[in-house]
Amino acid sequence: MTHAYVLDTNVLLHDPKSLYRFAENEVVIPIWVIEEIDRFKREVTDLGRNARQVSRELDALREKGPLSKGVMLEGKGMLRVVMDREDGLLPPTIRGDSADNLILGAALFLKKRGADVVLVTKDTNLRVKADALGLKAEDYETDKVQVEELYTGWRSVTVPKASVDKLYHARVLPCPVDDARPNEMFCLVDESNPSHTALARHEPVGNELRALEEAKPVWGISPRNREQRFAMDLLLNDRLALVTLVGKAGTGKTLLAIAAGLHKVTDQQAFQRLLVTRPIFPMGRDIGYLPGELEAKLKPWMQPIFDNLELLLNLSYSNRGHDAYQELVEQRILQIEALTYIRGRSIPQQFMVVDEAQNLTPHEVKTIITRAGEHTKIVLTGDPYQIDNPYIDSSSNGLTYLVEKMKESPLAGHMTLVRGERSDLAETAANVL
Repeated sequence: MTHAYVLDTNVLLHDPKSLYRFAENEVVIPIWVIEEIDRFKREVTDLGRNARQVSRELDALREKGPLSKGVMLEGKGMLRVVMDREDGLLPPTIRGDSADNLILGAALFLKKRGADVVLVTKDTNLRVKADALGLKAEDYETDKVQVEELYTGWRSVTVPKASVDKLYHARVLPCPVDDARPNEMFCLVDESNPSHTALARHEPVGNELRALEEAKPVWGISPRNREQRFAMDLLLNDRLALVTLVGKAGTGKTLLAIAAGLHKVTDQQAFQRLLVTRPIFPMGRDIGYLPGELEAKLKPWMQPIFDNLELLLNLSYSNRGHDAYQELVEQRILQIEALTYIRGRSIPQQFMVVDEAQNLTPHEVKTIITRAGEHTKIVLTGDPYQIDNPYIDSSSNGLTYLVEKMKESPLAGHMTLVRGERSDLAETAANVL
């Protein structure tokens, strides 16, 4: 039995291609959804871009026939625009001209006429209202990744003592498991002595484990725990074009990424420039427009990056003073900018760090990754549990989506950092608050 999926506006704005994601079922768009799409399409944001794409998709489908009667979708299913609604089934207290209630009325109209209706919306309250009215309601989960099941990037494997000893001496060992992913990290544990361990990285070519090199300070920073050692190895590996670091506040994601970038650009000259960027989303209530030129406007947003840079510079070169990173900017070694202006660019031969990537949508992450030119390395860092973007959550953000989609690629590496190293207070707060 086919279903009639009634799409809310936020589904189309989240994924303009959602029209084609419902297999052989019927996709229904209430006319009031198109009204809302029309209001969004004038915005110069990603929501506006998605709204314009939805309008183009519907206009192209209109050439197949009247949308009010339904048109076929690439040989699967059907799309229909409806303008009928059943207000009589709505309680008097919620009747009105709000878009949500009009969409509910359209879904109730279809259900009254025998259709197996499913309302698809990313609005939690609308799903609750639909359920109270006897309608099936679902979230749009095509691109969702359950963060509790997210690929961690490493595993612990118990092996005979001889295997651990061989890895230490030969530096290479046949992989003891059959399902190892490219660039996955391993902690080999001696079965006779659990304190006897060895750290290694899976090499996709040859299906072997290669022992990690001894950890050395990078711009004054040394890994303090196992996951940080894994992360630093991925960051310094020139064969990897993409690295993702996920972890709670204080685990060292951004600091490790910037330290590795400075090392690669200044010490090894493997890249022309370190480009550090982050999305512009306030935590809590916004303070409004900021005065000054672009650099002055961006400084409050980029201050966390400046803090990390000053720490690294003071560790590597004592008594550099405040704003010492300006020397790197003037020498064109370092560039700091907002993600707002990245669309349309091509970024070759750069070490690019995208901080707070959990605030990006899957489409925004795709836009960033496709900016990478020849010999560019992109590092994305973030905490899926600290999201300020109101249109995504821990399961639908671009960072977790990227980790899941790229975990089988030999060009990508991932690490989940667990232990906080900022301070005892920060670690305690991250765990208990």
